[in-house]
Amino acid sequence: MKNSVINTYLIKEFLIGIGNVVLVFSAGGLIMNLREEVTYFADYDVGIMLPIALSFMVVPSILVNIFPFIIFLSSMWVLIKLKNSNEILSLKTFGFSSARFVTLFGATAFFSGVIILLAVSPVTSLMVKYYEDVKGGYDLDKSHLASITNNGVWLKEKVGSETNFIKSKKIEDDFLLDVSIYKLNEENVLIERIEAKKANILNTPWVVEDGFKVVLGENGSSEKFETLIFNSTFNKAKLNSIYSNLDTLSFYKIVTETDDLVEKGYNIKLLEEKKHYYLSLPFFLVLMVFLASIFSLNSNDKKQNIYYILLSIITCVVIFYFKNFSMALGATERIPLIISVWSPIIVLTLFCSVGIMQINEK
Repeated sequence: MKNSVINTYLIKEFLIGIGNVVLVFSAGGLIMNLREEVTYFADYDVGIMLPIALSFMVVPSILVNIFPFIIFLSSMWVLIKLKNSNEILSLKTFGFSSARFVTLFGATAFFSGVIILLAVSPVTSLMVKYYEDVKGGYDLDKSHLASITNNGVWLKEKVGSETNFIKSKKIEDDFLLDVSIYKLNEENVLIERIEAKKANILNTPWVVEDGFKVVLGENGSSEKFETLIFNSTFNKAKLNSIYSNLDTLSFYKIVTETDDLVEKGYNIKLLEEKKHYYLSLPFFLVLMVFLASIFSLNSNDKKQNIYYILLSIITCVVIFYFKNFSMALGATERIPLIISVWSPIIVLTLFCSVGIMQINEK
């Protein structure tokens, strides 16, 4: 019974610590993002409420992405607070070892990660999607538009004095399949139509294959072709950038609708990377608790707190850059994408396993 009360008290303190750090980061995120939104909407008569609303839409997603570091700082704050009040020393007289604190906070962090995956991620992904849709509606450049839906790929672009409307059934590898191209002049009069089985869009200009071209007007003509060079401002990279923000996809959607997402044009490698990022999140949170415990419980000397806090901040920066470096190696295919996601977890596990054994002896 006594252990149950103590466990409840420690978990409550840990959750309060997480809540406090989340509030601090939320306030900072809102202030920084609000400045960006106000600058973006400076040329529109939208008032202040829309930038504020959009800031509230995007900040939760930012918090999810930096949640491992929120957990780290929360763990540091709670453990140092307990150490400074001599509560850790008192609890150790009741048989609480350092490993007991680590296990209790680690389990709480793990379940927090699971909740994020199953409950928070679907909400934040919808909020980010709404955020991008609203901002997209205020885009100043309406001459170039792109949309990839269940009904296919739709493009609008202005090339010189002419406007192209392009429709395709889907993207497959480097090709648009079942392509229809309508070219309009300055007066928005249809002057040319192209129908083809596919178009290679890896680079510009495109290479359109196996189709026919119809030129309208007084000197109209119609001809079949095996290959045709077509000037476009879009290429595969530009189209893929439409889906570069995978924060619009929840963990559940990535796991259950991978094939549909690939069919729409999402990059399968990036989807796999995001899926493993989500899967690794609960374990990453646990390791950040372990790391904070190593710094906080390694010494009972209160004078060492500032030293360990500074060291922990430096460690956070190193972990952040190492994680980004590993992901960059995966994105450039220097190492497999899955390894690029899990390698920081593996390195931290090896480091923390040694550190936890050391603090448990104290």
